[in-house]
Amino acid sequence: MTGPLALLDSASLYFRSYYALPDSMTAPDGTPVNAVRGFTDTLARILTDRRPARLVACLDADWRPKFRTDLLPSYKAHRVAVPGHGEGEADVEEVPDTLTPQVPVILDVLAAFGFATAEAAGYEADDVIGALATHEQDAPVEVITGDRDLFQLVRATPTPTSVVYVGKGWAKAEVLGQAEIAERYGVPADHAGPAYADMSALRGDPSDGLPGVAGIGEKTAAKLITQFGSLEELIVASQSGDSRLPLKTRLRLKDAADYLAVAPTVVRVAVDAPVVQSGSDAVPASPADPDRVAELAEQWNLGRSVERLLAALPKA
Repeated sequence: MTGPLALLDSASLYFRSYYALPDSMTAPDGTPVNAVRGFTDTLARILTDRRPARLVACLDADWRPKFRTDLLPSYKAHRVAVPGHGEGEADVEEVPDTLTPQVPVILDVLAAFGFATAEAAGYEADDVIGALATHEQDAPVEVITGDRDLFQLVRATPTPTSVVYVGKGWAKAEVLGQAEIAERYGVPADHAGPAYADMSALRGDPSDGLPGVAGIGEKTAAKLITQFGSLEELIVASQSGDSRLPLKTRLRLKDAADYLAVAPTVVRVAVDAPVVQSGSDAVPASPADPDRVAELAEQWNLGRSVERLLAALPKA
């Protein structure tokens, strides 16, 4: 049996590496490399522990896409609004100053080893992951992330998709499929992924600027989605005065009608995102450019991390 296709939520992984490791990890010139070291070590652990046959590091081309903010201006709005250099304000994600210079180094390491990257103009990494996972017809898919939003991708067919959730670090990584998401959140097991997305839209998510429906928390949202099958069916029931819905709930849904009209598009990943991939997603048996790997290891003081990644490559 061939190994799975691993889809990496790259920003999630290097952000977590940055905060997990001290910025006293530096290159010879004093530049912090804690995110680079942590990301490289995580990649080695993924290869060793999950043994993927294929792997794609998915990237944000636009972390706050216009098609989402046009529908819901509050989407990730708390992460922006810093003074711009021209008219109005510039949309800038809150990336720590010492992390920003490390991202190109991470991309250099991926390229030197020969790992594929992928992005889609105008879309987030979540959309790239969603498109690649949804259209995969051959191998099981493992989405590796610290972001619960991607729980919506779990499925059983035509190829199983699970999430390797690293929100508490790799040592406490959890492999979550349909059954696990259904048990944890109380959503239907037969369509746990889409149901999770619907539940998320209902309850909202302050970290993403999603207001949700006032008075409906996670447990109530899960109960409603389970009872009616989907957010769309719930809204139809509410509008028709379905007696299974208490008046108070119908009024809450009515008050949130404008939000609910756009929430699905904002919350659900865009599986039709126009993904562009750098090259083959086959996990390399040896570095694409060994000299460049050695150069990067020396320039950025990545010695042991690079050694661990080299050792983790599958043997030809």
